[in-house]
Amino acid sequence: MDNPRVFDTDRLTGTYFKLALPVVFNMVITLIYNLADTYFIAKTDDAMLVAGVSLCGPLFTMLMAVGNIFGQGGSSLISRLLGKGDRDSVRRVSSFCFWLAIVTGAAIAVPMLLLKGPMLNLLGASEHTEVHAGDYYTVIVAGAPLVILSFIHSNLIRSEGMSTQSMMCTVAGSVLNIVLDPIFISVLGWGARGAALATVLGYTLSDALCLLFVLRKSRALSVDIRSAHVRKQELGQIFSVGITAALTNIASSVCIVVMNQYLRPLGDEKIAALGIVLRVTMVVQLILVGFSFGGVPLFGYLCGAGETEKLRSLLRFCTRFLCWLALSESYLVFVCAEPLIRLFIGDARIVADGALMLRCQISGMVFCAVVLLYTCLFQASGKAAQALVMSLSRQGVLFMALFLLLTALAGYNGFLAAQPAADLISAALAIFLYRKAFGAQTAKTV
Repeated sequence: MDNPRVFDTDRLTGTYFKLALPVVFNMVITLIYNLADTYFIAKTDDAMLVAGVSLCGPLFTMLMAVGNIFGQGGSSLISRLLGKGDRDSVRRVSSFCFWLAIVTGAAIAVPMLLLKGPMLNLLGASEHTEVHAGDYYTVIVAGAPLVILSFIHSNLIRSEGMSTQSMMCTVAGSVLNIVLDPIFISVLGWGARGAALATVLGYTLSDALCLLFVLRKSRALSVDIRSAHVRKQELGQIFSVGITAALTNIASSVCIVVMNQYLRPLGDEKIAALGIVLRVTMVVQLILVGFSFGGVPLFGYLCGAGETEKLRSLLRFCTRFLCWLALSESYLVFVCAEPLIRLFIGDARIVADGALMLRCQISGMVFCAVVLLYTCLFQASGKAAQALVMSLSRQGVLFMALFLLLTALAGYNGFLAAQPAADLISAALAIFLYRKAFGAQTAKTV
């Protein structure tokens, strides 16, 4: 079968950056949106509004998780199919992921709207934050199909090498969101409801642009409902990788809920501080995510084409590059912790709490870089078992075990230490699993 190369594997570093840089820029725009969202909400000087919206962070992460089932699971399979030259299967798989994501989003929205009260209580809403959290919750859940869909084709078109087009879609949606935020939140006085509506409209624009690129530019992807079917083996591969990717987001949501519940007796101000800290931490983490996920299409393609030596060479470079990048970013954020928190809110107590939380959260980011990179490698290569373990480590079962142990032993100090401890142990676990999965010869790359 004729199998024209989708990627230039003779210039690995150049190809990697060509794929990764648009994803990183995409992530930068996303973090600017997240920071702007927090900024405009915090500038209302209503700590309860900040806390109410922050409490719904896990909700959005959960929707992202569902989208990643089909987005990352589908793109992993599509990259390997492209490596084998099987474009007919690519059409079927991409169309299946598109339509199933829409149906799943609708199926999730209905029960979550009906269970709004219990869900808000689970998220940690108090009598002071319930109104704001409820307004944000209602709009985001109603827009669930659109939010989930945005994670499908942004991943799938990257698997075909269209990283720049994927970036353009996300940037357009984020810019619209940033423009609408101050109008909806402050000018029209819609508060949390306005912030959520701006978010949903931003994702709607991204969805529309992604669909346009698939219809007009793609050589292999499809949204033809007549092609929306997969074989049993393909479905297993989508879900085995996709669910493990989704578990990372779901586990992260659960961890945030648990942290909010722990802080709840200590005051809503601490919850507000954590909400700002998690957004600032996202600045560092999303750049690392961009460079990690930017290599996924190339990782999967090399695996599908059987070019293991080139895969080892690429991984060696990525490991060193990401570790140095994480150290540099972390140092800057650690030094500037207080000014960064003060950008969002002037409350002295929240600034003090937030600066300490931020320094603790950021201290293990170099280990987080290792975890992100090797988790992406496992997903791209279809090694679902290893990806599953990693999905349940840094912000999952391992984190929860450490959180419960350390808070029991050291109280609030244990709360602060839990994440960096989980980062360190998860990085060691990632390297161990890599050596086991890829063999002794491959293990020489790290």
